Parts: sequence; structure tokens; C-alpha cells
Amino acid sequence: MNWITNYVRPRINSIFSRREMPENLWSKCDECGTMLFHRELSEALNVCTNCGHHMGITPRARFEALFDNGIFTEVAVPKPIDDPLKFRDQKKYPDRLRAAQKSTGEAEAMLVAEGEIGRTPIVAAAQDFSFMGGSMGMYVGNAIVAGCERAVKLKRPFVLFSAAGGARMQEGILSLMQMPRSTVAIQMLKEAGLPYIVVLTHPTTGGVTASYAMLGDVQIAEPNALICFAGPRVIEQTIREKLPEGFQRAEYLLDHGMLDRVTPRGKMRDELIGIIRMLTGMPPAVVADLPSPDTTDESPVDEAQVTP
Repeated sequence: MNWITNYVRPRINSIFSRREMPENLWSKCDECGTMLFHRELSEALNVCTNCGHHMGITPRARFEALFDNGIFTEVAVPKPIDDPLKFRDQKKYPDRLRAAQKSTGEAEAMLVAEGEIGRTPIVAAAQDFSFMGGSMGMYVGNAIVAGCERAVKLKRPFVLFSAAGGARMQEGILSLMQMPRSTVAIQMLKEAGLPYIVVLTHPTTGGVTASYAMLGDVQIAEPNALICFAGPRVIEQTIREKLPEGFQRAEYLLDHGMLDRVTPRGKMRDELIGIIRMLTGMPPAVVADLPSPDTTDESPVDEAQVTP
């Protein structure tokens, strides 16, 4: 009886009374190790409330915080040829794409949208580092071209948020061709006299840095973002010297003239509103005129500006 009373009954009670605890309620800061409640972290735009470390954020979540009342319209992007090189390493390329699409819920590594920020109409694009490292493939090239063409058609500024590990090796030379292709698309903006603003987020590396990520009229970065072509470890192994503290980080590049601003994510929206209105000759935004985050006004966008 003692065995039943002392072991079996408590064991049965623990099984039936056990409550399932969701595993995604808390996130750990990569920088300081603080455990952050998911709701507080989301409200802080994935910025650690303890040390200010900027964690990754999806393009969709970024746009919801960027556009007035979180309202935006996606711009259609032509779908490229699937697996043009029939590439296979440990997995087939289509299998890797399907896995990334399932984990992120997005079609590819870049999202393009149009809407208003501070009642200022723009077209924006953002890369998703969680989608195969935000790698630049043919779809990303198509997305930049589609975004630039839409901006030229609507005569709107184009804002791009970069986050990438470089070109996508599964598409070989076709991915590298997106460097000159995106450069030509950005030239369209310049010829149309439209501002092109780049926000470099962590990390922005490889062929992305060597092309559209460094061609902005204004270059802004999030704090401590790694921005480079070859990473610091590769450089150290090549020159066999210790690199300076903070080398290739946003603050280091700002000090050496590679960037115009380093702006925290929470202040990025106001920064962009001010810069865009200045570059387009609009008067400074008045706080009373800006839509409040609590505003429920969901007035539809002009039909002429919505992608069919």
C-alpha cells in the first residue's frame, strides 16, 4: 500500500493535472542573456529592453510598425524559374525552399509593399534573414526591380531594409547577376529624381553590400549591425592581424564616413518620415497631423495606387 500511496497515486495525479506551457512565451537575448516575455519583446520591436540589443525582425512585422496604422499593400513580384541549375548538395534546392517557406510563412526572402508613413506615401522592400539567410537570388532581384518600377510609376520614394548573408549559392551565376540588375533598377529611381533610402540591418554582407545596399542617397543603419563584404574572421585569417574593436559594425562605419546615421529601431519611423519629407520638398511633419498608433482609421488607399 505504501508503494501505491507514495508513488503510483502522485504519479497519476501529476499526469492528469499537468498543464502544457507554451515554449514560445519567452526569448533569450543573444547579447546579455536576459529572458524577455514575448509580448514585451514584440512591443519593443524585437529590441532587448535590458541592453538595447537589436534582434532579427520579419519584414511583415517591420512593415506593420512602419506604415501608418500598420496598413500596407503588397506589391506583386514575378516568380522566377524554380531550381534553374538543378542544384543539389545535402538537400535538393526545392526542398530547402519549401522548408524555408514553411518556417517563415513567406514566399521568399524579400517583401515589397506600398503605403504611407506619417501620411507620406512610399514604396518599401525588406529582406528576411530567417529565409535562407536572406540570400540574394533571382526572386530578390525581381523584388527590387518590381519595387523600383512601382516607385517610378507612383512617383514615390523607395526605402529598402537590407539583411543578407550574400548571394544564394544554389542559383550560382544567376544570383550574382542580380547585383548589376538591381543597380540598373536603382538607376531608374535616380533618373526619375526619386529618393532611395537604405536601412542596413544586422547582418548585411557579401554581394548585397557590394550592390544595392550601398547605393542609397541616404545610408542609415541599426545599432551594432554587421555591414561588410568579407567578414572579420575571413579578413583576420587573410592578413593575420587583429582587427580593431567593433570593426565593420555600424558605429565604426559611421565614424569612417560609410554611413549617414545609426538609428535605433524604435526611432527609425520618425527618422525616415523626416528624411523623406525633406528630400521630396514637403514641409516638416507636424505631430498633431501624424496618425496615432491607437487610431482605428482604416480609410482605403486610393484605388489608382493599389496593385491589381
